[in-house]
Amino acid sequence: MNLLVWGPLTAAAVSYLGAAGARSPWPPARTVAWLAGLGCVAASLTGPLAHAHADLHAHMAAHLLLGMLGPLLLVLARPGTLLLRALPTPAARQVSGVLRSAPVRLVTDPFVATGLNVAGLWLLYRTGLLTEVLHSPGLHLAVSVHVLLTGWLATAAVLALDPLAHRRGVGARAVALAAGMAGHDVLAKTLYADPPAGVVGAEAGARLMYDGGTVVHLLVAAVLWRQWYRSRAAVRDAERTALPTPA
Repeated sequence: MNLLVWGPLTAAAVSYLGAAGARSPWPPARTVAWLAGLGCVAASLTGPLAHAHADLHAHMAAHLLLGMLGPLLLVLARPGTLLLRALPTPAARQVSGVLRSAPVRLVTDPFVATGLNVAGLWLLYRTGLLTEVLHSPGLHLAVSVHVLLTGWLATAAVLALDPLAHRRGVGARAVALAAGMAGHDVLAKTLYADPPAGVVGAEAGARLMYDGGTVVHLLVAAVLWRQWYRSRAAVRDAERTALPTPA
């Protein structure tokens, strides 16, 4: 399984570094965020956390890295923007066309993306699927990919840092974030009160899911607030520039 993980992660790191090196200037902080995000994914899938079967506390630590913190760091790296800048113009136009397609517009809506993410977590933890995942490496990898992609999609839709065909306003994205946070927190509370069968460390795992999820959601909210503040500042600056100069 390690080869299945390290191969794509290495390719993602090399591709990003190559594209970032070809684009001058490209903010180093975004490159650091990309590599750190890939590191979170690797730690959740290949280290001790990946082999702590039936330990819900360790499982939730992996969940936070794979489905929340890792996606946030990857989104902050703005890979979509880098891709469009690195591609030749015809290829970039084709990618832009895909981003404007109806299916992509649907899944990148913050309410749809957040709903997919939260619904997947409820399906995993409130059905018998978790027991199957803990004892099947193939299913574990498939579910992990789903958690990563839906976490990334939800974070990307809420923050909208990369180009999107239809980007909702900050208010709507804040509501979607709040709804996702509520769904995540309620799930953590249900796991504390009624843990899945056959796991250990259930109470500690549920607390980690709740507390750690709150921290990551607040980080996302801080980035979203910064977007709003900068947009308001830009509007105020434009208004001051447009004012007539006193005679």
